[in-house]
Amino acid sequence: MSVWDALVGQPEAIAVLSEAVRRPEAMTHAWLITGPPGSGRSVAARAFAAALQDPADVDGTSHETQTALAGTHADVTVLATEKVVISIDEARNLIGLAQRSPSQGRWRVIIVEDADRMVERTSNVLLKAIEEPPPRTVWILCAPSPQDVLVTIRSRCRLVNLRVPPAQAVADLLVRSDGVEADLAMECALAAQSHIGMARRLAANPKAREYRAKVLAIPATIRGVGDAILAAGTLVDEATEESKVATAERDAVEKAELLRNLGAEEGGTIPPALRAQVRQLEEEQKRRARRALIDVLDRAMVDLLSFYRDVLVVQLDSDQVLMNRAAESAVREMAAGSAPEQSLQRMQSVGVARTRIAAGAAPLLAIEAMTVALRPQN
Repeated sequence: MSVWDALVGQPEAIAVLSEAVRRPEAMTHAWLITGPPGSGRSVAARAFAAALQDPADVDGTSHETQTALAGTHADVTVLATEKVVISIDEARNLIGLAQRSPSQGRWRVIIVEDADRMVERTSNVLLKAIEEPPPRTVWILCAPSPQDVLVTIRSRCRLVNLRVPPAQAVADLLVRSDGVEADLAMECALAAQSHIGMARRLAANPKAREYRAKVLAIPATIRGVGDAILAAGTLVDEATEESKVATAERDAVEKAELLRNLGAEEGGTIPPALRAQVRQLEEEQKRRARRALIDVLDRAMVDLLSFYRDVLVVQLDSDQVLMNRAAESAVREMAAGSAPEQSLQRMQSVGVARTRIAAGAAPLLAIEAMTVALRPQN
């Protein structure tokens, strides 16, 4: 066992990061870890932080290592936002932390997950701190690709690129660390397209697998415009419910805690002097709810893309493995009833919907346009 065990299928990245831990001349003050969703960017960042705190711990069992991996080490700070963007205030808080010497570890490590959610103004706030940090401070930024980070930030970081891990490696991880049965582990690894977090969620949560099955059943239900509009409404409604499940309980706990700290009675009339703070929390929760809805819808569209990808694989008689084993009969039926050109057009329509929603379009309108484009064109 080592700190790198959870980083699946990334031998080249592990080699680079390990060398930086071992050799001071290979170390630098700022790193940019990139890779597609689910490739393990945050896992790599945390493992690197843990290894930096205790390079001699080859087994990953020391207190320094374990607390760094768990996110409880005093000198390892992780910024992971659930909002659409990282705010300037959050960035400024990191700058203040970065100026402090490590309190107990070897390094002060600042990890920024989803650094691509920093708009240009926020990135510029961090620029000076990343360019000239104190001697024992290291920044680790994570983003899907180098192009997702402002060029002035990117140019001051050493790049480590992760790849999509093999599905078999993800399945092996689920079997080894989560005790998942081998066939289910492989099914979930393929369905998640090697996204480790999503594979874990599918393996552990039957309801998640059920929701995904509903998404993959949508193409077969669309025969005309009416079916398409109905399917779009159903997809958005179910995605809204899924996102509420993920946020509602947390929202209630946060509001109750805020009212308790303010000395207000839950369910009672909030004094005018306190309403601004409650309103600010509610606005933050609304932004988080929108982010959660966008994420659920985006995942559903990725699943639809995988379905049409499988249809195209069958149509082209390719030897590629199908990602959706449980939906194989539906995949083959659609492949027999349509042409490869239509499959490509449908995939393009799904991609356009993803782009529109990410750019701020109304989800229902974007999904309706997508499902209408998915109907048979014969």
